[in-house]
Amino acid sequence: MKIVKETVTANAGQSFRLFTPRLRNYFFWHYHPEIELVYVEAVTGIRHVGQHISNYMNSDLVLIGPNIPHLNFDYGVETEYMQIVVQLPENFIGTALEHAPELAGIRQLFHRASRGLAFTGHTKATVGTRLKVMQRQDKFTQLFSLLDIFRLLADSTEAAVLNETDTSVKLFLNDKIRMGTIYEYVQQHYQDTVHVDYVAALVHLSTPAFCRYFKKHTRMTFTDFVNQYRISQARTLLLRDSSISAVSYASGFQNISHFNKLFKKSTGDTPGAFRKKYANNLEP
Repeated sequence: MKIVKETVTANAGQSFRLFTPRLRNYFFWHYHPEIELVYVEAVTGIRHVGQHISNYMNSDLVLIGPNIPHLNFDYGVETEYMQIVVQLPENFIGTALEHAPELAGIRQLFHRASRGLAFTGHTKATVGTRLKVMQRQDKFTQLFSLLDIFRLLADSTEAAVLNETDTSVKLFLNDKIRMGTIYEYVQQHYQDTVHVDYVAALVHLSTPAFCRYFKKHTRMTFTDFVNQYRISQARTLLLRDSSISAVSYASGFQNISHFNKLFKKSTGDTPGAFRKKYANNLEP
């Protein structure tokens, strides 16, 4: 569960790596000096980049700068999903990025990615389509397609910065708190009463110190994090043959009205409306 440095190897005969990982329930909290572009389609999943933690729905497009710790985007996904990842060093086209004025926008985009960028709307849909097409192209064409994708991202106004400050790995390596320990506990106990005192003890902090730490590094309370995790699990359970009340209890909510309120606040839909909208997305 500790942070791992991933060794990235470019595809044979190429300056970058293009692949479709399927890690699913493997907790891969990792970092690498390469820039990473991730596109994933899934009913719901967890986005954890640096200090930022949130859930995505339907799809996600994120650009991650060098050495930012992040969790695999298919962690905990139990529905059908598709994921495309591009990893590349900052000098993947030699010194051209540094000196060519035509590439100034992409150079600035990579600088902005040091805090993590999430793209939405038309940008996300267009880049997702182009990444799918890239998989069928020859290597030479893939390089120019990738540059064109970065040009589109550089010009996009549909980008959100995920972290307020630099979240490179140097800020995490000396940290005795391991997010993997917290995830593991919540994953195993979200259906029950989650005890913050016990989690604090697991990571060797007093309860007040743990609460301050968690709020500082995730911009949310531990209770909010647990509820967010429960809602994520509830989205998957709703696509199975279970009543809404059963899903509420199975997700760790003992009060159905409270579950309905949090679910709509998180997704924009009631549990019943969500089930109707996504009933065909469950993987056989």
